[in-house]
Amino acid sequence: MSYSINNENGVVYIGEQVIAAVAGMAAIDSYGIVGMASRHQIKDGIAELLKKDNLAKGIEVKFEDGKIRLIIHIVVSYGVKISEVAQNVQEKVKYVLENLTGVPVEEVSVIVQGVKVSAE
Repeated sequence: MSYSINNENGVVYIGEQVIAAVAGMAAIDSYGIVGMASRHQIKDGIAELLKKDNLAKGIEVKFEDGKIRLIIHIVVSYGVKISEVAQNVQEKVKYVLENLTGVPVEEVSVIVQGVKVSAE
């Protein structure tokens, strides 16, 4: 599925994978985020961290009524306030997507799938 934008020159289609990749890059750039978690695969109760080339696998994109709804699966660092990290991710992803793509973002839901303790 893709999002379409009509303009005087024709139609621009933005694919679901593009939306997910942009959202994933914005999310992992937020403070307190260790990485993105796969939305499908949890082994023994441990969320699998995704590499930068697979960030889209941690994001569900839904197009409804000309707007985008996202569900983002993340892993946070131990010791950070989870509610603030999640809110920062929501705000940053919404801002980046709307500015880069021009697509209105209706909702950004965050699912914290794990907490990672640093090796220090």
